[in-house]
Amino acid sequence: MKSFLKDKLLHSNVPRWVVLAIDLYLVANTFVIAYLIRFNFKFNFEVSKLSAQLPLVLFIAISSFLIVGSYKGIIRHTGYRDAIKIIKSSTIILTVLAFMVMVNRSLNLVADFTIPISILLIHYLLNLVVLIASRYVYKSIYYLIVSDIKIDTKILIYGVGESGLLTYSVLKNDAKSNVKIIGFVDDDKDKWEKIMNGVPIFNPATITKAFIDKKNIDEIIISIQKISSIQLMKIVDRYASFPVKVKIVPPVEDWINNDLNAHQIKAIKIEDLLGRAPIKLNNPILEQEFNDKRILITGAAGSIGSEIARQITHFNYSQLIVIDQAESDLYNLQQYFWNKEITNFTAIVADVRNKKRMEAIFNEYKPDIVFHAAAYKHVPLMEEYPNEAVAVNVKGTKIIADLSSRYKAKKFVMISTDKAVNPTNVMGATKRIAEMYINCLNKLSKTKFVTTRFGNVLGSNGSVIPLFQSQINKGGPITVTDINITRYFMTIPEACQLVLEAGIMGNGGEIYVFDMGESIKIHDLALKMIQLSGLKHPEDIGIEIIGLRPGEKIKEELLTNGENTVATYHPKINIAQAQHLNDEMVLNKINELCTANAKDTVFGTIIKMKEIVLEYISNNSIFETLDEPKKIKL
Repeated sequence: MKSFLKDKLLHSNVPRWVVLAIDLYLVANTFVIAYLIRFNFKFNFEVSKLSAQLPLVLFIAISSFLIVGSYKGIIRHTGYRDAIKIIKSSTIILTVLAFMVMVNRSLNLVADFTIPISILLIHYLLNLVVLIASRYVYKSIYYLIVSDIKIDTKILIYGVGESGLLTYSVLKNDAKSNVKIIGFVDDDKDKWEKIMNGVPIFNPATITKAFIDKKNIDEIIISIQKISSIQLMKIVDRYASFPVKVKIVPPVEDWINNDLNAHQIKAIKIEDLLGRAPIKLNNPILEQEFNDKRILITGAAGSIGSEIARQITHFNYSQLIVIDQAESDLYNLQQYFWNKEITNFTAIVADVRNKKRMEAIFNEYKPDIVFHAAAYKHVPLMEEYPNEAVAVNVKGTKIIADLSSRYKAKKFVMISTDKAVNPTNVMGATKRIAEMYINCLNKLSKTKFVTTRFGNVLGSNGSVIPLFQSQINKGGPITVTDINITRYFMTIPEACQLVLEAGIMGNGGEIYVFDMGESIKIHDLALKMIQLSGLKHPEDIGIEIIGLRPGEKIKEELLTNGENTVATYHPKINIAQAQHLNDEMVLNKINELCTANAKDTVFGTIIKMKEIVLEYISNNSIFETLDEPKKIKL
């Protein structure tokens, strides 16, 4: 029976005609009461006149309600907007009745028809009070009944600012949220032990496991806008080991139609802890840079390429050409733009290794700006297939760079990686060679060649985070290559915003290094993901150390030996002072590498790479023998 009643209450609304009928009934009663008040609750008036006037009052009332629509709201969600509608409809009733009475008095149209103005005013005030109060009484009774039927989820809200109070209101007004707010938690000591909205405010230090158990707390919801990742991590570290779920209210910009609802409050993910505050690009030069320009993006179906494409659509470009060989992902990007009704957009399935195909595209579209994001990036795979890595990361880059120069593109921006710094693997070495090639080409071309270099991006294809999540979902263990391994992380939107910013400030030949924050220990990352999943290590999920993969480093770097950085006007972007290169010799060796790659043995290709990138020292790889010249045997 309780279940049936609960379902009925939660999933049905009072019909509008019922609300309208109740409102009319109340208006009729308040009209009678107004007469009684006027005559001191004595029947010193002609009841027949009241009976004759009542149908007119009801006719005007129903007309007013229909015009204003005061009966259309969902009663259990009554708010100030509904009160405003009642005020409007009641004012219309008063105005029309008063006008009719005054006109009748002046012209004597209907004999013996008169309503004292005092009665109209009393009726008006009674309507305001009774109609509004009736809705709030119904709303209170509804929530009282529902709260008795339902099993409460007991919640603490962390934050007593505007966001925290809004979260309280949203949860209290959502019957489906199934919650009871036990209290607020806030870092401001001036608020401790005070009462807000009828619930206490606690000192964070008092929220212990004993407190959680005593109050039977089920969830802690963090509701602080513009919270730093460091502050968020401290809060999570404090409570994640407790038997509670830790959730977070999303940023205002992610609210649906600028309104928060209970369903948007989600469990904290590791990306929330590692991601930093979003960067707002308000550089007016960006608009000028992309205004009326033809922009080409390679590797556009990938994580970085597709996000660059999305961000560029905010500018007034002339044409956007996106290229990738990954047909399915490119199709998804195309559908995204079509659904957004974005124009001047062309998706092309093509391979950057195909020189003739690329030349045909450049000849047709003649891009002004090129973003080169196409690359093979998985370290262990490229360690197995060096020739493929060279074909895409070196020769593919060379083809796009040469065509950019030949067709007089204004700017060429290459997406590089921190693995290009003092590389220990094939993938990193190929990206370093690509950096060197465009640096040398910059001195021979009118095109401005710029490199952007950063580390891992959260949520990218092949990222460690979805891998760990998958392993957790399967019951573990989580596999970590080394207990001391660390990596830099950055969100995809942040990385791409910095790519655009660096692209416009580049004059050619620069390697822009992004501020990646503090490097994260991957073992700690795994532990935190287990905690956020509501599990324990090692009882629920184990962590297995499997050893470094071929070519893998313990710690990534952002600068090569001999490089220093120079600050730019943007606090998150620095310029690496590139090493002096013998341009002619480097270009010749890279040309030889690209030519010989298809014919060379795997070891022959690696030898040529090591001759170009002298700091390339293989690690945990079969190619380590090539770093000991006396042991080389071909």
